[in-house]
Amino acid sequence: MFSTTKMRLLKRVYSSSLCIVLLGCQLAVNTTVSYADPGPLPIVIPVTQTQAVAKGEEFERTRQWIKAIEHYEESLKEWPDNDSIKYGLRRAKIHFGIDRRYQDDSFNKVLLVQSRRESFILYDEILAKIQSHFVDPLSTTSFVAHGTESLYLALANDEFVKVHLKNVPPEKIRNMRRILRERYWNKGVNGFHGAHQLINEVCDLSYQNLGLRDSAVIAEYTFGGCNALDDYSSFLTPERLGDLYDNIEGEFVGIGIEMKAEIGEGMLLINVLPESPAENAGVLAGDHIVSIDGTDCRHMTTDAAANLLRGTSGSQVVLELESPKTEQVRSARVTRKAVQVRSFPIVKMIDQENGIGYIKMTGFQKTSAAELDAALQKLHGEGMRALIWDVRGNPGGLLSAAVEVLDRFIDEGKLVSTKGRVSDQNWSYTAHRPGTWKIPLVLLVDENSASASEIVAGALTDHRRATVVGRKTYGKWSVQSIFPIRGSTGLRLTTAKFYSPHGNTYGKIGIKPGITVEKDELRTAMYGASQEQKLATDSDIKRGLQILQRQYAVTP
Repeated sequence: MFSTTKMRLLKRVYSSSLCIVLLGCQLAVNTTVSYADPGPLPIVIPVTQTQAVAKGEEFERTRQWIKAIEHYEESLKEWPDNDSIKYGLRRAKIHFGIDRRYQDDSFNKVLLVQSRRESFILYDEILAKIQSHFVDPLSTTSFVAHGTESLYLALANDEFVKVHLKNVPPEKIRNMRRILRERYWNKGVNGFHGAHQLINEVCDLSYQNLGLRDSAVIAEYTFGGCNALDDYSSFLTPERLGDLYDNIEGEFVGIGIEMKAEIGEGMLLINVLPESPAENAGVLAGDHIVSIDGTDCRHMTTDAAANLLRGTSGSQVVLELESPKTEQVRSARVTRKAVQVRSFPIVKMIDQENGIGYIKMTGFQKTSAAELDAALQKLHGEGMRALIWDVRGNPGGLLSAAVEVLDRFIDEGKLVSTKGRVSDQNWSYTAHRPGTWKIPLVLLVDENSASASEIVAGALTDHRRATVVGRKTYGKWSVQSIFPIRGSTGLRLTTAKFYSPHGNTYGKIGIKPGITVEKDELRTAMYGASQEQKLATDSDIKRGLQILQRQYAVTP
């Protein structure tokens, strides 16, 4: 499956922490924004493996990387052993990553201006950190080989060529790609010295044949080398690192929306944060932004539109919005300001008669435990005797936050453990009896409940502490650490796997709920509906209410 990226448009807040352990999952691909493609292809439902490969290659030829990724991932569900589909998916992801780098101002301003020496110092620091901390051993040969592959594909990437090779004859580029294939493909290297020797040779050849600068070559070996890691590990530009810290801190300057590009239609608003500038200006989830300060954005990437939306606190931006119901365009003037992203945006009693409360949790961040305490006290004061805890669509966050919120509901025993290749990644976390809420509990999960959400589901299941309702979870059972690197860059690295109290891990499997409810399409179609209307028509919540009312209600 492939999920929409959560793109919060916001000014970054840097952290001084040396290493932050997190469990966040940006589903399927580390960061996902849509490429400005030339238009939709005819819909052809592949019925054979050959047709599936051909359709994916057509998406690639027209530079529709996101559509290619989605298509290949769906095709792999049908034909999981097809090598052509697997490599098509790999190619599309690498091209997507190259595109995104070259649309990132911090990449262009910080990394592409480095000298060969500076680039190698950064390369060595990243490789050393990976070889000492990544959860699985990784050889220098593999890291370098993936860099060669990335440069090979970059030489055929429009964004890369536009920046570096605009006036270079295509036959020269093809010849350089041939050299990479024939001389350097999967070539063995011996340690850091061997890596330097090979990359130096490629830098010299690239400059002689193409006039390509060293920093561009070594950047592909750096970012490309990280393609040898898992889907949750990556080298982060200053801007990407800042965005990640923003999510951890839960505070931004911006307008408070989550969006994705839909080519030809604009920026689809996936979510409008409560009490945000966007909500105050009448912006609704389901709207399409079609213009930003007079600039048409219907054929932009998410990153390009996000750059137009950035600004300082107190500044204004004018949006033109199209309603999905009326297709009419209206204007909204939005003032940017500091936005608090709450872990629990919805806290309310949904069955006052039977004392059933409801909390919606959207992320695990530094403030989560304090927010949960406040939410539980509020509901207790309103007569709560049972609770529905909703982590559907919650991609995870901080490991410490997952442990802290679980400790509010489990009074003793193990909550979660982690095991890594390095001893300092091996930890076991246990519950503390004081402060435990012993109320009946239903946990709602779905296919986008990942990582820290799965720690919660695993612990509540193993301790038989809650009834889990919904659909099978995503299946991300690994721990990432953030390592700041020179130049305000960073490394997000998988350093351990985590295990439920009974010692189970569900990577790529997910946790199956005790009670399965079919996915409710109505919830996504209720444009403009009130919060009460959405909750009242939600099939998962209805099922949770039935369980608690039947088991714990004071009156029938």
